[in-house]
Amino acid sequence: MASTVSQPARGDTPWHTHTVFNQAPPLEGLDVFSSNLPLVEAVGREGAGWVTERASALGRVVGGDPQQSWGRLANENKPVLHTHDRYGNRIDEVEFHPAWHKLMTLGVEHELHSLPWTSEEPFAHTARAAMYMTAMQAEAGFACPITMTFAVVPALRAQPELAAEWEPLITSTSYDPRSIPASEKGSAIAGMAMTEKQGGSDVRANTTVATPLNGGGAGAEHELVGHKWFCSAPQSDLFLVLAQTEDGLSCFLMPRILPDGSRNAMHIQRLKDKLGNHSNASSEIELHGAWARMVGEPGRGVPTIIEMVGHTRLDCVIGSAAGMRAGVVAATWHAAHRSAFGKTLIDQPLMRNVLADLCLESEATTALAMRLARAYDEAHLDAEAGEDSSDAQLFKRLATAVGKYWTCKRAPNHAFESLECLGGAGYVEETGMPRLYREAPLASIWEGSGNVMSLDVLRALSRSPRSLEVFVAEVEQAAGADARLDAALSKLKAQFADPGTLESRARRVVESMALCLQGSLLVRNGPPAVADAFCASRLGGDGGLEYGTLPAGVDFESIIARSRPQL
Repeated sequence: MASTVSQPARGDTPWHTHTVFNQAPPLEGLDVFSSNLPLVEAVGREGAGWVTERASALGRVVGGDPQQSWGRLANENKPVLHTHDRYGNRIDEVEFHPAWHKLMTLGVEHELHSLPWTSEEPFAHTARAAMYMTAMQAEAGFACPITMTFAVVPALRAQPELAAEWEPLITSTSYDPRSIPASEKGSAIAGMAMTEKQGGSDVRANTTVATPLNGGGAGAEHELVGHKWFCSAPQSDLFLVLAQTEDGLSCFLMPRILPDGSRNAMHIQRLKDKLGNHSNASSEIELHGAWARMVGEPGRGVPTIIEMVGHTRLDCVIGSAAGMRAGVVAATWHAAHRSAFGKTLIDQPLMRNVLADLCLESEATTALAMRLARAYDEAHLDAEAGEDSSDAQLFKRLATAVGKYWTCKRAPNHAFESLECLGGAGYVEETGMPRLYREAPLASIWEGSGNVMSLDVLRALSRSPRSLEVFVAEVEQAAGADARLDAALSKLKAQFADPGTLESRARRVVESMALCLQGSLLVRNGPPAVADAFCASRLGGDGGLEYGTLPAGVDFESIIARSRPQL
């Protein structure tokens, strides 16, 4: 007798409970550069159009395995410290997942660490900023050693013979993680070690001592004894280190592996267990007579290493723009493919307000980062021409501190709001949004927290009072184009009328400077919808304290369309 049991419909199984639908498809195969219209426009506007094709090629690479898996794997498999080998020998090695080395290879081969120092094309800092912003969307952690390798070059040039020895290795386009002398590898990655337990940002409180081995002085050999509370990327080939001498705090170049192949007396005590940035190794180290050579003049350690710090602060701004862009891509892609209450999310009025506000912040940060990168190009040209205090140099010095303070402060809440656009799914690790959120506070803390940067703005104004005139002149290039910007600039000028309370008001002053600069850039260069929304919400008072509080008359659709990814 034939069975009367009904068979499951085609495709069904006995355990089938539902059909998966109303989910955003995987975002794969995206050209991370070309799809970022605000960045593409900024590249041409700031003079680096020659890099567009090259950046697009990188964008296509990053949108593949780097973004889909390398960043995730490098974070899920944190670096591991091995202080000793199986026989008891001290080795101080950090073991990384292969995905980390793939990311490092990507960064080095695409010259994210070296382009301004090797390219003969114009506006190479600006070109590198576009490349760096594109690559960081795969993963932020590997950008730390890439940035320090990039930033060490101008500091090393304070000691020409050391620059001649190390710069060809630092700017090499090959990556080799082996623990052998850099001269044998033909390449080098750089790190830095400034802060100590008792001082933190107050590096003049450092207690690490440098003892001369051959008479002392610039370029001379020393032995370093002490500790560093934060040594970034301890697997690097060389480090710039601050230590005390008879003449005061001085800067030193300290290799990890000595020329004879032996290990320098730099012992890694532990790796930091950090909030985010898990793929990157940050450490505490002790120096037991480590061999090093002085960079720059004795007692001039801070002015020497500040050349490196300034360039790392530039990358904090670029990195914040990269993180915001990643958040915008994830949020708009999800909203365009997810339906609720009868409409796709991107067509819901309140969600459109949130998305447009996130896009607006991302575009303003991108514009600021790229203008700042151009200032580095212009300042470099002026320095080569022998101009020590040109307008470009003054703007670069002041705008770096202003930009780092503001963009890095805006990043964490931007990441949170982007995450929330995905709802409960955004709180789940596999979306990548929690990693983006954990990463966001780092740039604000690294290389100068909010208070340090605000006081640095005041210091720059005190040392070069004309800096404010140069900064205001930049903003005034948009004078008369928007009454709200004009009014905001007038209020900004008035904030300097009471010098006695300026320090306690420093954060508010720096915030106003950043908003005026961003507003000027968008009014001059952005579409009317973007400029109007920014001036209304950030300068005109017609916006709330949270994202998603733009005034009702804003052209949400145009703002979102500029920033959402299209495949």
